[in-house]
Amino acid sequence: MRPSLRQMQYIVTVHDLGNVSLAAEALNVSQPSLSAQIKSVETDLGTQLFIRGRKGASPTGAGTEFVMRARLILAEVEKLRNALHSDTPFGGRLRLGVLPSIGPYLLPQVMQKLHADHPNLRVILREENTVALEDGLRNGRFDAILSTPEDHPNTKATPLFTEDLWIALPNDHPLAQRDEITAQDLTGQRLLTLDHGHRLTRMVFGIAGQSGCTVSDDYEGTSLESLVLMAATGAGLAVLPRLFMQSRPRAEVTLRPLAIPQATRTIALMIPAHDPMRTGHQALAQILRQTASNLGLSLA
Repeated sequence: MRPSLRQMQYIVTVHDLGNVSLAAEALNVSQPSLSAQIKSVETDLGTQLFIRGRKGASPTGAGTEFVMRARLILAEVEKLRNALHSDTPFGGRLRLGVLPSIGPYLLPQVMQKLHADHPNLRVILREENTVALEDGLRNGRFDAILSTPEDHPNTKATPLFTEDLWIALPNDHPLAQRDEITAQDLTGQRLLTLDHGHRLTRMVFGIAGQSGCTVSDDYEGTSLESLVLMAATGAGLAVLPRLFMQSRPRAEVTLRPLAIPQATRTIALMIPAHDPMRTGHQALAQILRQTASNLGLSLA
């Protein structure tokens, strides 16, 4: 069958490294041999996959499409091999993508439990924003993701827990005297949030629409910690998920719950729609639910 699995691996590696010479070294083949294999595939398909120049190899539109589909095929072959040779859940390897606003605050306990129950299971974690998680699940970089299900419609989702949102205020802010913050309290205030690749940002814009406040257009945080620091300076009010908020004491700001019905998010474990739901998924979901419950979150 052409292109062969090996040829697919060659082309994906060239795409990832952006250089034929580096790819040849990583694959332990000669550069002329690698170039010949790529040329053979281009001839068979009747289209150019890479534009070669002094700065390396850049994929054409067809090359990008080839790599996306090749990743899926290679991932399925790897799953097949693992499933046939391992009794460990997920065939012994789980590539898990997770929102950065969840990973550091939920997964340490989860990984400890997984390792205790399945010591031979290798878990590869990546923290990425909502858009990148969707792309990674679609092109085969991830076996499963932890994210907000409304952002990933073409998946099989196992809801895990719901998480409410809080507000971080400067300690001397008038609203810091309130026990909770309502939509009316936010009228005329300015909210701080992350870049537009995050579901949290879209939620913040929704809260602003309900409350008559604005979202800062001159600052986009790169992390939740940076939002806390900016809120402490008086630049605005930061909207934070509960898991992050309760991760450690924060003397630099005052934290108050948001008493707004839509100020919650549901987190789910998701796999591609075409993948079968395996025993390993249910076991992982159970561990995630139990950990969330231990942290005081409401189960979905």
